[in-house]
Amino acid sequence: MEQQQQHQHSKRKRKPVFVFGNYKNYYGYRIGQDLQEDPRLNVFKKELFEDKECLDIGCNSGIITILIAKKFRCRSILGIDIDSDRIEDANWHLKKFERAGKTHAKASKLEVSRSANGSEQSVAASPNEEMMEISRDCPSTETNLFHMVSFQQENFVQSRCPPEKKYDTILCLSVTKWIHLNWGDDGLITLFSKIWRLLRPGGVLVLEPQPWKSYENNRLVSETTATNYRSILFRPAKFQEILLDKIGFRKVEDITSHLSGSKAGFNRPILVFHK
Repeated sequence: MEQQQQHQHSKRKRKPVFVFGNYKNYYGYRIGQDLQEDPRLNVFKKELFEDKECLDIGCNSGIITILIAKKFRCRSILGIDIDSDRIEDANWHLKKFERAGKTHAKASKLEVSRSANGSEQSVAASPNEEMMEISRDCPSTETNLFHMVSFQQENFVQSRCPPEKKYDTILCLSVTKWIHLNWGDDGLITLFSKIWRLLRPGGVLVLEPQPWKSYENNRLVSETTATNYRSILFRPAKFQEILLDKIGFRKVEDITSHLSGSKAGFNRPILVFHK
């Protein structure tokens, strides 16, 4: 009886293992508590997203997907993730952002109305200040996020993409390691090849690959990852060569130089590959 209770106690205390990198509080790990937005938003260029149809592979809880839509005015952006729980989180965040946007838009209109009537000179903080906790630099004009942003559960490596569907920009941020560890070199090449096929001519892949050291740290999360880790030939240092010489991208641009503020372990290169 005592052994059974001990077993149940240890079972309750056992931490969940996220074999696909599908951490529940990923953005809490990623962004320091003293920061109010993801530092990657400061290095992304507007022309990569503005009025573009975008795909975010491995969107986790959808926060950066939503912030990209808000800041850069995508025509549309679809976030996909292998974990249905993270997609549920993403849809919850989308509703939260949309409610907050409507609230500060109403406050802004009220401020204008009161100023026009001369009743109060300074009623409220500016919309950007009111939205500081969500995103410091996102535009303050009213936008219906539900028209731009959507999320769906999908295993990108194993799913079939409609041949007629094309995108202008595809994001793959800190995802390659988990695909590589779970599906090996074949899975990595499938990822890159499918991205290529889904991009329109002139489209771009925004890639943030994890370093090999990160693979070492996570190789034992499952038997599959441990086995695949031992057989990987295409290490991250070879990704540029593979994407340019084998997949067919024309050129690559490193936009990492101005990236600052990421927590230790998250200072990763951000590369833009042009089709």
